[in-house]
Amino acid sequence: MYAVIDSGGKQVTVHEGDLVRVERMAGSPGDQVTLDRVLLIGDGETRVGTPTVEGATVQARVVRQARARKIIVMKYKAKAHYRRKTGHRQDFTELRIERIAAPAG
Repeated sequence: MYAVIDSGGKQVTVHEGDLVRVERMAGSPGDQVTLDRVLLIGDGETRVGTPTVEGATVQARVVRQARARKIIVMKYKAKAHYRRKTGHRQDFTELRIERIAAPAG
């Protein structure tokens, strides 16, 4: 069974037991979270939500809260002697998917 969830404005395909990174969400390591924005569930038969599948949830456990590797952002304008170099580290939450619950029917 798999599901497509919406988290932080991004769509993520998950299976039970997967370790996924999503945008930063509340919770400390070991906490259980319920993701209820399930857009699609596939289990032999595919159910697509409009926009979400009614009654479907994904149970996950927070593994860690961390920051991604630094990316370098350069701004440059030719012939104007304009250069700016900045860095950015994105916060993320790592989740372990424990259970995908689909509504009956």
